[in-house]
Amino acid sequence: MTVLSKPDVRPANPHFSSGPCSKRPGWSVEALKDAALGRSHRAKLGKSKLERAIALTREVLEVPADYRIGIVPASDTGAVEMALWSLLGARGVDMLAWESFGAGWVTDVVKQLRLEDVRVLEAPYGQLPDLDQVDFDRDVVFTWNGTTSGVRVPNGDFIPADRAGLTICDATSAAFAQRLDFQKLDVVTFSWQKVLGGEGAHGMLILSPRAVQRLESYKPAWPLPKIFRLTSGGKLIEGIFRGETINTPSMLCVEDYLDGLEWAKSVGGLDGLIARADANAAVLAEWVANNTAVDFLAEVPETRSNTSVCLRFVDPAVAGLDHAGQQAFVKSFTAALEVEKVAYDIASYRDAPPGLRIWSGATVEADDLHRLTPWLDWAFASQKAALKAAA
Repeated sequence: MTVLSKPDVRPANPHFSSGPCSKRPGWSVEALKDAALGRSHRAKLGKSKLERAIALTREVLEVPADYRIGIVPASDTGAVEMALWSLLGARGVDMLAWESFGAGWVTDVVKQLRLEDVRVLEAPYGQLPDLDQVDFDRDVVFTWNGTTSGVRVPNGDFIPADRAGLTICDATSAAFAQRLDFQKLDVVTFSWQKVLGGEGAHGMLILSPRAVQRLESYKPAWPLPKIFRLTSGGKLIEGIFRGETINTPSMLCVEDYLDGLEWAKSVGGLDGLIARADANAAVLAEWVANNTAVDFLAEVPETRSNTSVCLRFVDPAVAGLDHAGQQAFVKSFTAALEVEKVAYDIASYRDAPPGLRIWSGATVEADDLHRLTPWLDWAFASQKAALKAAA
């Protein structure tokens, strides 16, 4: 086959990683000049910034007024683990898994918490489990957007309003890019490093009144480390949800999150963020529709993510390779783009099928994705030619 010439134009911003994700357009370290560095997070200045981060999260994400919002340690993982260890065990639980992080929560519940009444509803990469089989008389744990598969739930319609159990939702690559149905969600978690392009290590934990009631009426059979404790004397520790964090946060990261939230407001709030992510995903969808080398990993269009776009190679020259061969092709493909400073960190997640994962969240510019796609064609043509030559 003929190797394509290198395109003339490169993306202005080659950062398409799915986490940590690209900073907002126009970001510079100067945006953090007012960070409360060298100050206690418990001092008036530090606490006011943490309180504002919570208030702006509520405003931009449109969180109901009676839901609590807390800043917690250890990114989204920490927030999910706090919920699992603090809330589960009061009744049976349905665990939904269709990609690596959901599978990780299954492992924690089955092998670490060792709950006895657990049902696991699984689906392979590219598909959702049968949502009609979920029993909402039980607690339910699921990811809204499968970051490593590019498969999301299309909406919250599968969750009944009169459910008896709690719904615990890992929304880390959905929050700020997809509309979360909070009335159907009792626990929502995410991190700063995804759609708003913030820094890692800090998580967000959002609790419904029903989740608070569970916390105050149920005591797990296992001991909870300090970093997981949300109650004291049978009552919610309200300070956690007023900016009194469990452990010391990075005030530099807090300032960066505040900057991202202010930028989110400037582009139209939640509607504006969703529109940007949708427009970005549409660029990639148009490219895929006109390309015979790749296809979406997500099989049903309505379940395709607008942030973590996962693709698989369907060209017979690559699809016909064994797993190791496909991995090697992806490694060469992405390395060629990195050498050209065109795209960084777009290989599929290590546990996912070999392919590409291109972040199209709100901080990415559609123009950069338009500039990226000819380079994807170039990389495929050149690597396929190298594959043929080595045969």
